[in-house]
Amino acid sequence: MSQTIRVALVGLGHVGRGFLTLMLDKKDTLASRFGLSIKLTAVADSSGAVLDARGIDPTLLLQHKLTHGGIGTFPYGGKPGLAAPDMVKRAKADLLLEASPVNMESGQPGLHCLRLALSQGWHAVLANKAPLVLAYQELSAAAAAQGKHLAFSATVCGALPVVNIGRRDHVAVRYAKIEGVLNSTSNYILTTMEAGKTYAEALREAQAEGVAEADPALDVDGWDTANKLTIIANSVLDFPCTITDVEVRGIRGIGPEDLRRARSQGEVIKLLAVALPLGAGYRLSVHPARLPLPHPLATVNGWEMGVVWHTDIMGVQFAKVDERGPIPTAAAMLRDVINISRG
Repeated sequence: MSQTIRVALVGLGHVGRGFLTLMLDKKDTLASRFGLSIKLTAVADSSGAVLDARGIDPTLLLQHKLTHGGIGTFPYGGKPGLAAPDMVKRAKADLLLEASPVNMESGQPGLHCLRLALSQGWHAVLANKAPLVLAYQELSAAAAAQGKHLAFSATVCGALPVVNIGRRDHVAVRYAKIEGVLNSTSNYILTTMEAGKTYAEALREAQAEGVAEADPALDVDGWDTANKLTIIANSVLDFPCTITDVEVRGIRGIGPEDLRRARSQGEVIKLLAVALPLGAGYRLSVHPARLPLPHPLATVNGWEMGVVWHTDIMGVQFAKVDERGPIPTAAAMLRDVINISRG
């Protein structure tokens, strides 16, 4: 049985473009393995939007984006200056792909687009963490009220199925603890410093590699990790919380000597996210921690991220990913689209 799912995409940065690339590269696999065809009917970036209910050619769109920098002037349905929420209002789609830039102040334009899409009876797939961190309970309730799916496995460690494992596979589990190294930039910096570089040198190297942004504060001060822990708490632990409930301390105070001293004592330093049961809820924290070398997360180096789940009935489980570039995160969005199409 074949199925066509119409998608509207907000955001044509690295992840959004990566999704369109996967649409093309995996077209035959989607058809043969899942009987699925994905039709792009609307897309928006900061320059405007494109709408065409008959379908937009991803190849032509990508070529235009890379050549002209914005899709508002796309010759086939381009609308300069049309804002993403207005595109959502006008689009003919079944599912919203939200990959706009993270805006932790207001969540916009992603949050507005999600509210509109869910109110219109669409499913939603997110790579953007901000709407979930700011309004998880609201968005989850809105999707449930419409009988639609809100999927966001890409928001926590990209392709590593942290949220999926917790929600789908850890059935009837009670957690004694969840620990994670959830940010590749800070982990890369710590690994590079342990090899002898200063913090400033490690940061410059991470920026040159494209791992760190020009302003790396979100990563090195622990806030990206705290965002991900907030999503885990709400979605996996069923613990309603916001980022203000997370104790946060970053890695700026860590130097090469600290790392060498820890190593000489059989330990490594990682920026650790921890969820510990506390009363009827959980204590959530992000902080540099010394881990003994046999600890699973002590093996998470460079660009890698990893999670350890301490469960009451399924043992201690560990998973990690070596993820470079935007394609694995885009692939997580594709994973969510496929799972939604399969019900």
